[in-house]
Amino acid sequence: MPTPHYGQPRYRLIANQLKERIESGRIPPGALLPAESALTAEFQAARGTVRQAIAALREAGLVATEHGRGTYATPHQHERGLDEGSETETQQRQVAADPELAALFAVEVGTTLMEQQSLARADGAVQTVVRTYRRLPAEH
Repeated sequence: MPTPHYGQPRYRLIANQLKERIESGRIPPGALLPAESALTAEFQAARGTVRQAIAALREAGLVATEHGRGTYATPHQHERGLDEGSETETQQRQVAADPELAALFAVEVGTTLMEQQSLARADGAVQTVVRTYRRLPAEH
């Protein structure tokens, strides 16, 4: 049976479709990608093929994987090469949840969260600031 991607490896086809979702904003920066089981069902592919696609996205800097959390889209680091004068700076720090964050995450005020801030500059001027927050993995 001929393949719809004309000889292109299946994992590459999956990676390209996920890349398009990330770059278009359908999977926004900091958002988790669907679980491997959901991706295997959606693309009707083996788990190893989906893992290979995610590995390709990780190598391209489009996603990051954290043990116990999953794989999430990274904040626009892939746009660096699009504009010669642009650069992205990313910082992480632990912060105490204020009342608004505590309500969003359904945790107590003061609970430690991880804040990731990405700053995009073009020709030295700040263009965007994206802050994402996530819960820290439970300690065992």
